Amino acid sequence: MSNTAANKLDTSPQTVLITGGAGYIGSHCVAHLKEYGHRVVILDDFSTGFSHLIQADDWVEGNTQDPETVLQVLQDFSVDAVMHFAAHCYVGESVQDPAKYYANNVNGSLRLFQTMVAAGVRRLVFSSTCAIFGDPDYLPLDETHPQRPINPYGASKQMVERILQDFDVAYGLKSVCLRYFNAAGAHPTLPIGECHQPETHLIPLALDVALGKRSHLDIFGADYPTPDGTCIRDYVHIMDIAEAHRLALAYLNAGGNSEHYNIGTETGHSVKEVITACEHLSGRAIEVRMGPRRPGDPPSLVASAQKIRHHLGWRPVYPNLEETIQTAWQWASKSHQASGYQSSTSSS
Repeated sequence: MSNTAANKLDTSPQTVLITGGAGYIGSHCVAHLKEYGHRVVILDDFSTGFSHLIQADDWVEGNTQDPETVLQVLQDFSVDAVMHFAAHCYVGESVQDPAKYYANNVNGSLRLFQTMVAAGVRRLVFSSTCAIFGDPDYLPLDETHPQRPINPYGASKQMVERILQDFDVAYGLKSVCLRYFNAAGAHPTLPIGECHQPETHLIPLALDVALGKRSHLDIFGADYPTPDGTCIRDYVHIMDIAEAHRLALAYLNAGGNSEHYNIGTETGHSVKEVITACEHLSGRAIEVRMGPRRPGDPPSLVASAQKIRHHLGWRPVYPNLEETIQTAWQWASKSHQASGYQSSTSSS
């Protein structure tokens, strides 16, 4: 199938298994797919997911490393395709405990793919990351940029992408790897948004300070080779990421070959710029404390999203940082008023 036309998509309803569907990105993709008529089943072990984020009618508590549970889910629900989000995703933690990341991210993915092949399910959308590139040679980063991950998190995702290449050749497992940059924002109408335990992402941390839930915000490094000395990142709205997954599924449903795409706004913002925007939108001051650099953080990461724009017709609905933060602030304010959320008990 040609990859040059956005109209070669099959948007017919499917039954989709979403691993990690009780997490931040997974839950928004569940909600988005349901809006387009897909039936969604969640598999999540709740080690980092939250029961209150579940947006599917059908969900199973389990782990991708358990082939019996995965096979039963695939068969019982007659699953057509899988979206794989279940992974550990903290850069700093991956440097401190790489074994945890290779065991879960790589081995968990391998077990899932093996079970999919055994069940005859051969379409997968994989949640990858810009961390596979490492320190960039040039910006914006396109799909042809050399891959030199500088932390175990990025390395684990790169390994999974390689596994998928080999599974395509050997077993006919077709996949789309979506390498998104910094996911941010919240659903504009549903009560779901960004929450992690522990929280390490810049925007929710800054908004927590604005809400009085934290006393200050730590900035890790102000001596990077950037205009204001702080890291620059490309913040892409969570619903734009969800739409990229829907289009990737439609592409595979139409018989598309395995592909990989970068997902971003193609605009970078520094840590200090993000904090200033959070102060403006919240109307509250955010106290900042400077700290040393964290290991594994590149100075700048900005996407080129031209490939997915051309191939699948993807366009960000939220191209501006302020619009993205506004949805995050609305959700954070409402969840704060509701006295916050508690994590579900982990089964693993």
